[in-house]
Amino acid sequence: MPNKFKNLSHDFPILKRKINDEPLVYLDNAATSQTPNQVLNRIGDFYQHSNANVHRGVYTLANEATAAYEQVRNQVAAFINAPSAKSIVYTRSTTDSLNLIATSFGNLVVTQGDEILITIMEHHSNLIPWQQLAKRKHATLRYVELNADQTLDMADLKHKLTNKTKIVAITQTSNVLGVTNPIKEIAKLAHQHQAYIVVDAAQSVAHQKVDVQDLDADFLTFSGHKMLATTGIGVCYGKPELLAEMPPVQFGGEMIESVSRTNATWQAAPWKFEAGTPNIGGVIGLGAAIDYLSEIGMAEINAREQQLTAYLFPKLTAVNKLTIYGSKEASQHAGIISFNLGQLHPHDVATGLDMLGVEVRAGHHCAQPLMATLGVQATVRASLSFYNSVEDLDRFVQAIQMVKEFFAGESK
Repeated sequence: MPNKFKNLSHDFPILKRKINDEPLVYLDNAATSQTPNQVLNRIGDFYQHSNANVHRGVYTLANEATAAYEQVRNQVAAFINAPSAKSIVYTRSTTDSLNLIATSFGNLVVTQGDEILITIMEHHSNLIPWQQLAKRKHATLRYVELNADQTLDMADLKHKLTNKTKIVAITQTSNVLGVTNPIKEIAKLAHQHQAYIVVDAAQSVAHQKVDVQDLDADFLTFSGHKMLATTGIGVCYGKPELLAEMPPVQFGGEMIESVSRTNATWQAAPWKFEAGTPNIGGVIGLGAAIDYLSEIGMAEINAREQQLTAYLFPKLTAVNKLTIYGSKEASQHAGIISFNLGQLHPHDVATGLDMLGVEVRAGHHCAQPLMATLGVQATVRASLSFYNSVEDLDRFVQAIQMVKEFFAGESK
């Protein structure tokens, strides 16, 4: 593995913890990533030296806070190659961003008889808002199915994408299967039918270079807590001309231009979508996380995680009675491997691994329609980050064998 990653774990204090007297192996990065000292220190410095509300005051602290807050908007725009900082809306999460799009933009463009196209691999956050929009508007929600190797069936997508389709909402990388979908190709197809594409980039933006202009995404969403920042901060990118058309969905302070007894007018985008005091510390942390990722380099991070996945994948496939979901090619898993271990319940497997210091996720992963398609109730999921090590992965595989022995009396 590249030497530049050798000591990065020292930046993450939590990785020095012990769990049940065992060294921590953290493999739940798809749920939330860990936060390095550089991000924690930047947030602490803000609260210790520049803490004030943004946009309102004319005094020094308020000006400093506002400048820092808006500078991060520029950083985010550069990080995803957005055409303007004004195309970046701060939200609470990916979920919040998708709900904003479905409620504001969706209400504008979807009418009775229209169709909304999503995939069967969507996280509930990119399913339920469209399901509810379809119900409100008496539209039809259609699902793109999977190929035999559990990758996206592009033939099915092309068949179901018609002139009735108004919105295509799709994950860039599946949080269960790890597969990365061909967003640029899908965007081109959607636009040929005058449909808009909404991209859930929660599982991709911290692991590969995301370029919204190259993808030609109409909207793209992600969360800070999956990219080394803290919880409670998300991003909604929208093409400027689309954000300009959209009405706000929350009202109050910050987002207004003027208010009378009987009427109110709104600021321009993005501020019209940011009612109330925002998560200023979360925004500051997001900027620090972008600095950290950019210093390493997204291409280097992607290559590192591909190497780790390629190392782990054959070791898991060699475990007797272990079933991996998704492609049989390690390169198709983007650091995410979901599996089951014989007839053992995923929660039992995860609990057993936790007793050995290995932290993985077990459950339906907020993707119940996908679980039904796979024919299971739940899976165990290991999700990697660049700060994981080969030693982490060896301990993980060893722990799986120990769990098998404990629960099933098996050694291989």
